[in-house]
Amino acid sequence: QLQFVESGGGLVQSGGSLRLSCAASGFTLDYYAIGWFRQAPGKEHEGVSCISSSDGSTFYADSVKGRFTISTDNAKNTVFLQMNSLKPEDTAVYYCAAITLAITTPQSMCIMGAGLGTWGQGTQVTVSS
Repeated sequence: QLQFVESGGGLVQSGGSLRLSCAASGFTLDYYAIGWFRQAPGKEHEGVSCISSSDGSTFYADSVKGRFTISTDNAKNTVFLQMNSLKPEDTAVYYCAAITLAITTPQSMCIMGAGLGTWGQGTQVTVSS
């Protein structure tokens, strides 16, 4: 069974940092676009950052450029999102998802979404002002 498990969310003050982890099971992340998405109450799903597990190419939403960094550890089958200089508007439930690179790219995945991909259950990030 394909599955993702996210962890690392929590409550942090504005300007602080968190590192989210997304561990895959049931498949290996050797040819996938993997993305972090977030959804705040009353807002639409937003693609935050996406990466290719094949060549490491990345995409970042303008709202997080320069503050967030996505990375993979293929040996551990895990994707990370390092979030620095957090702002209250970063408050949301963060999800990871994956789609085979045969049908998408990191940029396409982040912009168009990962509706039919494999999703995790989400982790809450709350940034206080």
